[in-house]
Amino acid sequence: MVRVVGVESLDDLVRVPDAVALKAELDVVPARSEMEIAERFAQFAARTTAGGYVSFLGAGAYRHYVPPVVGAIAMRGEFLTSYTPYQAEVSQGYLQAIYEWQTYIALLTGMDVANASVYDGATALAEGAIMAINATGRKAILISRAVHPQYRAVLRTYARGLDVAVDELPLASDGTTDASQLDAALADQRYAAVVVQSPNVFGAIDALGPASVATIKATKTLLIGVTAEALSLAALPPPSSWGVDIAVGEGQSFGNAIAYGGPHVGFIAAREEQLRRIPGRLVGRTVDNEGRTAYVLTLQAREQHIRREKATSNICTNQAHCALVATIYLAALGKTGLRDAAAHNLAKTAELRDAVTAVDGVTLRFDAPSFNEIVVRVPAPAAEILRVLQSRGIIGGLDLGRFYPELADCILMNATELTTSAHIAQLAGALKEAVRDAVASV
Repeated sequence: MVRVVGVESLDDLVRVPDAVALKAELDVVPARSEMEIAERFAQFAARTTAGGYVSFLGAGAYRHYVPPVVGAIAMRGEFLTSYTPYQAEVSQGYLQAIYEWQTYIALLTGMDVANASVYDGATALAEGAIMAINATGRKAILISRAVHPQYRAVLRTYARGLDVAVDELPLASDGTTDASQLDAALADQRYAAVVVQSPNVFGAIDALGPASVATIKATKTLLIGVTAEALSLAALPPPSSWGVDIAVGEGQSFGNAIAYGGPHVGFIAAREEQLRRIPGRLVGRTVDNEGRTAYVLTLQAREQHIRREKATSNICTNQAHCALVATIYLAALGKTGLRDAAAHNLAKTAELRDAVTAVDGVTLRFDAPSFNEIVVRVPAPAAEILRVLQSRGIIGGLDLGRFYPELADCILMNATELTTSAHIAQLAGALKEAVRDAVASV
């Protein structure tokens, strides 16, 4: 080999050119033993204090218990070393896992078909909107202001490049979507889709009523339902039951860690008539020439891989490992376990609501039924109250004034099955002191 490439030795083959070679020895620490390295990293970990806080922050990323079996299976080398399944014949195991993920999502949403996942809930919404635009030929989207503000921001980013208008439906007094203007907005049939989130960013159940859905269908507009808290699908009627044509959302709650915001796993599910417009990958089940079960990438136009300008979407991959984690989680809990987890969330939310609204000066801002988040009004700027709580080791929730100026005195609080009664009592006590000090300083 050395002779063929024209060098004298292996050293010559790998020699760094003089122009970029180091001129002095690197100043690096001496080699350390495994025990010393472990101790050093423990010191690094001790500098991170986040693990010591009690948290009531949700707003699109949720703390849930993950059974050990999820990590034990998902971290096996066969899964970690698998690349995106371009070649079905060498990826049967992963293709089967994706097929099962699609099946779970279709069952939970009540839709006919689901894809192999996309990056996260926000991009799933944007891709669902593109599906509606391609289906209707219209260049505008009507979205509820109660949809997560970061999801709306991603949609606007996509829309800007596609020259698509994005208009908003206002909030109702109970924290749900105000559908009173829907008839007038849809009269000229310029919207490709109406987008509603349920539970919405405030935790309120926000499924549109039959009259609103009938108006949408009559104007040949598609209805997109967003689910940011996937566990709610185990407790609430599926999106299909209230007329959704395209169901999109975030599956992080199914076994995936919050992980500072990602990577998470988005999903898209739709009715059969939208099957050919679903972006990304679809895995199908068939049999090989010997009659054995086989899994294949299916129902995709060649443009998705070759003629990119003609593709349904420029989403070219899926969150395969995050979807695998979610699939294992769903299989481990099963139908009953998933419902039990959702019931625990509902119970903890009720306990949280009762405890914080018992504090003088703290009231519930919205009265619509909710899943595992509530909005409370405090007698001072929310940011000020949250700073005091943080100084006491509590992440009290989200300052809604960041996204909704009219709610600057409101905090979005979350409770899950990991929230204990002791945590809630700690929050209530600290909140009582914070409110008292805030009122006294006025």
